[in-house]
Amino acid sequence: MTDPTRAALRDLASSARKLHKAMLDVETQYFGAVGGVLEHLQLVTNHPHFAWLLKLSGLMAELDERLDDDEPFDTFTAGEWRTAFEQLVGPRPPIDEDFRKRYLALLHDAPEVAMAHSVLRQALARLPQAE
Repeated sequence: MTDPTRAALRDLASSARKLHKAMLDVETQYFGAVGGVLEHLQLVTNHPHFAWLLKLSGLMAELDERLDDDEPFDTFTAGEWRTAFEQLVGPRPPIDEDFRKRYLALLHDAPEVAMAHSVLRQALARLPQAE
């Protein structure tokens, strides 16, 4: 039997990865030519231009690690994940003002980011609100 809360969180993780990729693609275009894949990876993980994206990267990694556990999710925990993502991308008050400012700029500048944001919002809506 499939756990619906785990399934909703897996959908959130997948949606977050697609949003993250769209954001990286746009930020890479803003940055300029980067060379090969390994050079791009070095830039994304170490260059200050991309550092603001680490908040989302870290949150995604934490969720992926938790999803790898066999322990079931309760609605409270699912609501906490919803809150954490909403504090980054909205509509909750931002946990990081710089991230939110840059995120909103990408949201307005890049249709691919706006579309991925919409899919993420749909995934978040399937999770319970934190109390």
